[in-house]
Amino acid sequence: MPKVAIFMGSKSDLDLVKPCAKILSDLEIEHFMTISSAHRTPVRTKELVQEMESKGCRVFICAAGMAAHLAGAVAAQTIRPVIGIPLAASSLSGWDSLLATVQMPPGFPVATVALDKAGARNAAWMAAQILALEDDALAGKIRQAREKMARDVEEAARDI
Repeated sequence: MPKVAIFMGSKSDLDLVKPCAKILSDLEIEHFMTISSAHRTPVRTKELVQEMESKGCRVFICAAGMAAHLAGAVAAQTIRPVIGIPLAASSLSGWDSLLATVQMPPGFPVATVALDKAGARNAAWMAAQILALEDDALAGKIRQAREKMARDVEEAARDI
């Protein structure tokens, strides 16, 4: 039963989104990942949201470039949290997808993270933090991961 559903607009987005799935796997968060386009397959997108909700999905993560309406299309179908990852897929270097993801109408929010792989990582951490509100074991894993990040910085500082 996936707790997080990851949607991406096209197969070419996969390498940018993989870090998201890896962090969720490392935290032992069950997730589902697929391709669905807000424009090319709007019915599929709607059906996937319904299916994932029926299976217990708690958080949706959507990655898209250019017009980047995928997160908004998903937000229109659910009241569960939606996290958008804008991707730099055009000559506008991601500005178009960032603005499309962040500019949502009132009542249909999309939490928007950074572009590309950095955003994919933070989308996973954000989803984990949302789930950790009701899961003390997961909250402990997140704390341990942050402690390791701090130790890694101190170790890198000693190596200089």
